[in-house]
Amino acid sequence: MATDDLMSRALETLADDDPLSVEAIRRLVDLADVPESMTITEAADLLDVSPHTLRYYERAGLVAVARDGSGHRVYDTEAVRRLVFLTRMRLSGMPMRDLQHYVSLVDAGEETVPERLDMLIEHRDTIRRRIRELTLSLTATEYKIATYGGSTGPDVPSLDPTTS
Repeated sequence: MATDDLMSRALETLADDDPLSVEAIRRLVDLADVPESMTITEAADLLDVSPHTLRYYERAGLVAVARDGSGHRVYDTEAVRRLVFLTRMRLSGMPMRDLQHYVSLVDAGEETVPERLDMLIEHRDTIRRRIRELTLSLTATEYKIATYGGSTGPDVPSLDPTTS
């Protein structure tokens, strides 16, 4: 699945001991080494999504893509930068309708910044809640592994009160 590959690549970009920060995200979206224009196949490979996904995002109005003389899509750095953001938001669970609304706000101009900020704060809170839910699920899984005598790994605290 493309989103799994994208997440793996994103996590590999960050060292295990690096704090997750805005600067880490800037490194992920640094497009200095990206060509000024790309075909749909090149853009899809870069983003670890399918060309079908890119065409879907275009049909949904999330990204505008120029065409060359033959009618083939040409992805410039602005389109790729937007697609990086879109893929991160989709990966984090943002619904398509919310992405469409957000993009329409971006396209409407600077006066929509407060509404965009509100949307992102709400989405951040949703992500944080999901992380807490996943952390609880991980803890339950680690508990069951320990119950069956399995190793939960060095980064997981022992569930045995005599060894803690």
